[in-house]
Amino acid sequence: MQVWHGIEEVPDDLRASVATIGNFDGVHLGHRSVLGVTIAAARATGALAVAVTFDPHPAAVHRPDDSPVLLTGLEDRLALLAETGLDATLVIRYDLAFAAQAPREFVSRYLVDALHVRRVVVGEDIRFGRDNAGDRETMRALGEELGFAVDIVHDIEAAGTRRRWSSTWVRELLAAGDVEQAQAVLGRPHRMRGVVVHGEARGRELGFPTANLSPASSGTVPADGVYAGWLWRRFGRADAEQLPAAISVGTNPTFDGEVRQVEAHVLGRTDLDLYDEEVVVEFTHHLRPTLRYEGIEPLIAQMHADVERAAELLGVARPLA
Repeated sequence: MQVWHGIEEVPDDLRASVATIGNFDGVHLGHRSVLGVTIAAARATGALAVAVTFDPHPAAVHRPDDSPVLLTGLEDRLALLAETGLDATLVIRYDLAFAAQAPREFVSRYLVDALHVRRVVVGEDIRFGRDNAGDRETMRALGEELGFAVDIVHDIEAAGTRRRWSSTWVRELLAAGDVEQAQAVLGRPHRMRGVVVHGEARGRELGFPTANLSPASSGTVPADGVYAGWLWRRFGRADAEQLPAAISVGTNPTFDGEVRQVEAHVLGRTDLDLYDEEVVVEFTHHLRPTLRYEGIEPLIAQMHADVERAAELLGVARPLA
């Protein structure tokens, strides 16, 4: 998939495109439905399938003190978009000057002039242009005026629920520690990406060394608790290594900790040196809430139980005690 950071990187000889617009945070199953329609329409007409997305997230610009933590950083968002089969993604830098454009100005400059769009695929809740004045009917009217078709993809509710797929829903699930249902909405495990940094080394002292993610890591941190999942080295590369892990999120209350941390123990491995390495951590199962233990021995016993339960859920051999 080609990635264009701004319309100045779009090739001058770009042929016709079918485009869709969105933040695509998490690239969940609702997003994938819209992207699938976009790709199918492009393939049927010989056009390029293009996603138009924004960085930073508009909420971070308009509500910097009240914007949500993103499910995926830009790097992971682009990787997930590439997995859908898109031909290209246009990343537009979102700032107040961009936000001040009228709906027609945005469509004319970015979709018609830059992408030579022949069809635009959007969800029911599309909003664009200054003060979010543009909606699906605005897009239809602009299509008639500027010469492109518009497809509206209607909201799809998750089976057995009355909720539509959404990034907000995933954030709510992660805040409750329900990584299993979050995976059902995302169509994949929730991920965090970050550099491994030095911690207080308590895990190593207890026989369970952990990889501590930097506070600057991308991805929403789930609720405090213990999880099963995977630690990936060289994620997305041909030589990627997937390692089973028990993951702790919290402040280590047994030791009166105050700093919230995400740390992953690779099952059965005490020989890994991951410091300063970028890793991806995936959360697949919630094991238990964070608890305070009176003394080291009951904590160590619980950690052994956590590791055995994680191995069982992940379908890997039980690590040696």
